[in-house]
Amino acid sequence: MGETTVKTLEGLTAAASPVVAKEPHISLIGRLRTPRRPRIWFEVLLIALSYWMYSLIRNAVPEQKAEALRNANWVWRAEHTLGIAVEQSVNHAVNSVTWLIVGMNYYYATMHFIMTISVLVWLFHFHPGRYAAARLALFATTAVALVGYYLYPLAPPRLMPHSHFVDTVLVHDTWGSMASGNLKNVSNQYAAMPSMHIGWSLWCGLIIFALAKAPWARILGLLYPVLTLLVIVATANHFWLDAVGGVLCLAFGTALSYSWYGALPHRLPRVPKSRQPGRIVASRYLGGDAAEPREGGQERPVTAKGRRPGPATDRPASARSTPSGD
Repeated sequence: MGETTVKTLEGLTAAASPVVAKEPHISLIGRLRTPRRPRIWFEVLLIALSYWMYSLIRNAVPEQKAEALRNANWVWRAEHTLGIAVEQSVNHAVNSVTWLIVGMNYYYATMHFIMTISVLVWLFHFHPGRYAAARLALFATTAVALVGYYLYPLAPPRLMPHSHFVDTVLVHDTWGSMASGNLKNVSNQYAAMPSMHIGWSLWCGLIIFALAKAPWARILGLLYPVLTLLVIVATANHFWLDAVGGVLCLAFGTALSYSWYGALPHRLPRVPKSRQPGRIVASRYLGGDAAEPREGGQERPVTAKGRRPGPATDRPASARSTPSGD
């Protein structure tokens, strides 16, 4: 009478067996559409191979000179009709300032690659979760441009006879264009529509504007395609309408990327989510412990009621007792 008896749960504890929740199955397409951290060796190989194929296909398009000149004359007349045929005036005005036009020649030759590669590297290091979607938009933009080169050969303004455009690279003896001077024999001179200088520069500018934090960087991002547009016109490498073609190619590439990943690049998480989340373990009996997932896939024990163990629950089961009487 009046004595305290001890009840233990050792038997139940020994008999408890955990249940591991299974990860939901994700199809191959689902995995491909899920952004993941890019791998440097794969990206370098992919970009190098893609640019090699782009150059090969672009230069393999037959140089249909007669058709390209007919198309150039049509574009020039269409711009006159629209009242936007000012390329010749811009070309002559900028060409009169030697240091300015020489700088634009080198800009045309180099910034096209420097800026695009720089933005890709920036995305790779600081926005890995958005890299794949942005890269897909860029690659799709370039791929559809190749179709344009084949279907619509177009001579640049500087190659139009009796048009009085100045080929600024030849006049100032610079290497500002792969289609001028000594390099013209290794590049298709009649692949001016669409302008990938505009397609790529606008891709860079929009990415920088959407993701950069510094206001000055965002402003420069928007100014970059505007300056590129001025350069391609001043050097007589493109018409205004070539730039419109580049914008349309980028719209296609962005739409394809959006349909594949379900969001624009800047709307995706900056860092991709882990593909191996921690397991959730539950006990078969009401009083057992469970494991709560945390970063790194490790488990943190919690009680059946969802609380982490405190001093009372940390004690052995044999030390916990309940009073009883006669």
